Amino acid sequence: METKIIYFTVNGKPEQAEFPVDCPAQDVKDLFRAAAEAGPHDILKLYNPKGSIINISQNLEPNSPSCCYKLEVVAADCNSVELAGALGFDLSAMEKRLQGLEKKILIESGETPAVVYEMKKQVDSFREKLESVEHLSWLGLFKDLSEGTHKPSPFYHKRSLHKTKKECEHVREKFLQMSSLEVSEEVRQYLKTPTFDNWQWEDAEIMVLLQVMYTDLDFIATFNIEPEVLQLFLFEVYSRYNNIPFHNFKHCFCVTQMMYGLIWLTDLRSEMDSIDLLIMLTSAVCHDLDHTGYNNAYQINARTELALRYNDISPLENHHCAVAFEILEKAESNIFRNVSMDQYKRIREGIIKCILATDMTRHNEILNKFKSILPTFDFTNKDHRDVLMMILIKVSDISNEARPMEVAEPWLDCLLQEFYNQSDMEKLEGLPVTPFMDRDKVTKPSSQTGFIRFVLLPLFIELANLFPCLEHHIISPVRKALDYYTEMEKALEREKQNRTQSRADSLTDTGPETPKPGAQ
Repeated sequence: METKIIYFTVNGKPEQAEFPVDCPAQDVKDLFRAAAEAGPHDILKLYNPKGSIINISQNLEPNSPSCCYKLEVVAADCNSVELAGALGFDLSAMEKRLQGLEKKILIESGETPAVVYEMKKQVDSFREKLESVEHLSWLGLFKDLSEGTHKPSPFYHKRSLHKTKKECEHVREKFLQMSSLEVSEEVRQYLKTPTFDNWQWEDAEIMVLLQVMYTDLDFIATFNIEPEVLQLFLFEVYSRYNNIPFHNFKHCFCVTQMMYGLIWLTDLRSEMDSIDLLIMLTSAVCHDLDHTGYNNAYQINARTELALRYNDISPLENHHCAVAFEILEKAESNIFRNVSMDQYKRIREGIIKCILATDMTRHNEILNKFKSILPTFDFTNKDHRDVLMMILIKVSDISNEARPMEVAEPWLDCLLQEFYNQSDMEKLEGLPVTPFMDRDKVTKPSSQTGFIRFVLLPLFIELANLFPCLEHHIISPVRKALDYYTEMEKALEREKQNRTQSRADSLTDTGPETPKPGAQ
């Protein structure tokens, strides 16, 4: 029988585990648990010599005594004070409270309600996650993939525009620790859907998810992208997104994730070359690099350095492209360094074309071009494919309203915060005030109803004419969003009218005071 020998240390003491190559994963875990003298509810983590966490399973790579793994008991039994502190609550105490509650209800009503069964099920599920080393990943352990409750930080104004070196290094360290972890199949499938909730994921985790996208689309193998080069590329991209309310690294991820979802939903892998898909995904990753939170109109009116450099022609989009290729000029972060010269030329041309297409002043031009070729659309026609790629990145860039409301609405709050910051600056500097950004004139619903009705829906509908499956995935949610904001706008208008009427009534009721009898 063929066996594996794994060498590792526990608290500095050398140990080894030998097991058959086809040994069940649970038996392997039990071997390590016994070596660490750990209890059945203790939580273990295994690190490779580079310090990255690896899963304890039958798939562990054999090593030598000079290249030991390191085993740690990171949280002793679930009853321990340490674990209670780490989780923020005591799991055993919660179980006891549930048991007491169940007993009390049984005595009083004679049966256990369904809600108590559901609470017990959730506690059991959480315990199972904690006790399973394979699932002990920072990716997904505490995530609820069914709905999101996390909201954006309201403290961007208290942070510097550019990320600090310390901030970047902290995220980089976490990312590299996580990068070798397996991402569960549940998360991988969820990542392909427009319902994905970005608010539950930290920046380091987001980089791991971006890495998964490049892997699952087979870009790593097809274009010979070394994992460490991809990791450094993603880190450099993260570093060059700024601390602003909307056009930040999380927005970069959302646009990329929507692009990734559209590739899978429309089965583009069967219609387009891998190199075109690589162009689209990478364009989405890079499309807002080094955005400072002020749009092209501001850049041009304020005569900024970017406006002067690019002669008022899409200054932001040209800058995003330039920063992307700055990153790609460095060999250590150039994910295209192993492609041929012809392939690189095609990739560069495609990325520039896609990122420049995100300038909204070109919206009608690009949409009309797509509408004109739609009746005879041909995937073998390069010009047709180029227009489709521009449409796809445009759809991805403004796709927040296609997401569930609990994901989309916080993004609108972020966008309005950035808009209001710009209009305030325009007023301070005596520049023309962008009408749809003026906090004195724009409300939350009014900012969306016209945009959805005249920009989003016409664009999404044309794309769905080519891919009918998108009617369900992105158009229906957008129609619901339009209804939601239309009702909100009506409610605000009614409230405004009521306030006006109340003021008028109070003025009518307050007339000259009638003198009292005998008053002088």
